[in-house]
Amino acid sequence: MSRQDIFDIAVVGAGPAGLITGLSCAFSGLSTAVLGPRSSITDGRTSALFGGSIDLLKAVGVWPALADASAPISGISIADASGGLLSAPEVHFQAKEIELDAFGYNVPNVPLTQALEDASAGRVNRVICAGVTGFASEADHILVSDSDGNQTRARLVVAADGRASPARQFAGIDVSTWSYPQSAIVATFRHQRPHRGISTELHRRAGPLTVVPGQSGLSHLVWVDTPEEAARLLALDDLGFARALNAELKGHLGALSEFSPRQAFRLTGQTARSFGKNRFVLVGEAAHVIPPIGAQGLNLSFRDAATIAEIAGNAKRNGTDVGGDATLARYEGARRRDIATRVFAVDLLNRSLLSNLPGVGLARGFGLFALASSPALRVRIMREGFRPSASTPALMASPAVLSGGNRVMEA
Repeated sequence: MSRQDIFDIAVVGAGPAGLITGLSCAFSGLSTAVLGPRSSITDGRTSALFGGSIDLLKAVGVWPALADASAPISGISIADASGGLLSAPEVHFQAKEIELDAFGYNVPNVPLTQALEDASAGRVNRVICAGVTGFASEADHILVSDSDGNQTRARLVVAADGRASPARQFAGIDVSTWSYPQSAIVATFRHQRPHRGISTELHRRAGPLTVVPGQSGLSHLVWVDTPEEAARLLALDDLGFARALNAELKGHLGALSEFSPRQAFRLTGQTARSFGKNRFVLVGEAAHVIPPIGAQGLNLSFRDAATIAEIAGNAKRNGTDVGGDATLARYEGARRRDIATRVFAVDLLNRSLLSNLPGVGLARGFGLFALASSPALRVRIMREGFRPSASTPALMASPAVLSGGNRVMEA
């Protein structure tokens, strides 16, 4: 095999995290292969993508295909429905407070994946296969074998193959895992009153209930509750479920109808103890799994993608090993704080709702009081929450700064 047959990057996994990683790496001048099956066209879920993630989609040329299918999120409303000793006021975050038209967009998963697939044509070597069957370490690259008998060689393998990640296991990277006594119900529904682009989040004792705005009179639900209550709710017919949901929303959206098939899954958490080892780096759920609270999961994955693309691209331009220890260490250093901070914040919020300790509820209530009464504090939280300064790679900056070519992270 000639040296030209070795890719810079092989991305294992072809969901949204894997595809955006492949496109980002190609944009950064890296020869890239993406291995995995085509994604399901029956996924009815959506993803709330914030400003930096939308900027990344714009940078790699995908956003125009998604704009018409996506709904802007212009505001976020948080209501304390925990029934604690301190009943905090409702907190409203508005994008215009930080001079934005929208915090981001709620993007349906099927159009998102399809747009990423379409954009991959001609930019990456897309290897359609049922899955990867094995890895072998060579002197300066990794040999990846797939279920169709293909072999792909790459200096660096990006594991985007989910929480059980065989690629991560081959690299010898351990994980920390935990679970919650909760399940999440997801569904899409139509409602009588307009959502006005506002995402509503109810902080309840059993877990958050979030309604994210969609297009054409639709909204998307993530209802976290006990596994027993989730099972009861799933067993209801649509009319019974609409009544139960409307009771939680207190009629905020009027009459509810046209529910998509409801799905439920148990809430767990997981983080890798290292994000790079032995010519492998981790992105997406191979690196981190968090509950669907605050819409952090896929946005973290997009930052993973943009970061490894820039670091590996910089290594190639400097003539250093794309999959070498220096590249892995730089990626680890760039992602560790951001991931740890988001995982900690989501875990703390969720556990604070579940706690029976009065002091925990009071602290959460005082925090909401502070946010409701201090515009300056809200602005600070919004800026860090939706455009985190310390962890934003250049590929997720405004597209205007990329117009002259491939801007990359400094070494």
